[in-house]
Amino acid sequence: MMDTSVKLGELTLRNPVIPASGTFGFGHEMAKWYDLNRLGAVALKGTTREARFGNPTPRVAECEAGLLNAVGLQNPGVDAVVREELPRLRAVYSGPVIANVCGFSAEEYVEVARRFDEAGADILEINVSCPNVRHGGLAFGASPEAAAAITAAVKAAVKKPVYMKLSPNAADIAAVARACEEAGADGLTLINTLLGMRVDPRTGRPLVSTVTSGFSGPAIKPVALRMVFEVCGAVKIPVVGVGGIASADDLLEFLSAGASAVQIGAQNLVDPYACLRVVEELPKRMEEYGIRDLKSIIGRTGNGQ
Repeated sequence: MMDTSVKLGELTLRNPVIPASGTFGFGHEMAKWYDLNRLGAVALKGTTREARFGNPTPRVAECEAGLLNAVGLQNPGVDAVVREELPRLRAVYSGPVIANVCGFSAEEYVEVARRFDEAGADILEINVSCPNVRHGGLAFGASPEAAAAITAAVKAAVKKPVYMKLSPNAADIAAVARACEEAGADGLTLINTLLGMRVDPRTGRPLVSTVTSGFSGPAIKPVALRMVFEVCGAVKIPVVGVGGIASADDLLEFLSAGASAVQIGAQNLVDPYACLRVVEELPKRMEEYGIRDLKSIIGRTGNGQ
């Protein structure tokens, strides 16, 4: 019998597969397609204090081996999410819920995190890495000092575990990770999207309204894997790996590099069954590779195994 369970701090997940924030709605929308309880956890769409329409269209463009998006944190606001979306998810799903907290000031991060803390989210994922908003997001995740300040402010206001979602666009992601750990973070999620762009060759105009936007998909996997490996070597808190994951083999690479769990993002937009498919593939790959317990392989790359 293969043991696919993993731990994020004190929290046990039946498997390490989590749909990434912003690629799975608020979760309950997918329940008509398959049983969400087969997933390790569910991450909610990024949520701000007030409702946001997001960026003007066009805000999505396909590209080689990936996707550009500049959605801009469109969401109905934390009150509506707590009042409507979270209960809808809880009605069809009994596993851990990760609230993705977004803000444009320390005060907003704290307020949104506190609301989700009170509403019973299991993990508060603090998004200091969104490249698709003009203020906040990436600005807070670009420097160790700013990321640490947000970490400390949120930790002082909540009881649930705080995971900081880090940006690959920071000059030194390991330094940001260490600063978050020192400020009290319980875990880290990385990476968010890389900055990218596309131009219409006929007109010379950018294909998305914000000119540059977030690049995700299979092409970023080697970058994400390298950053997860570096950060796992720099901190002692759990890391959730994200970036270009589309198969059980991809998942096993990230766990070997040190991640305790993974999030699947862009692939959900290509294949709505992507997370379920990876869950189903995982025991087969484990048997093929002689892996009995997933927890036993976490970080094995760093040990030279």
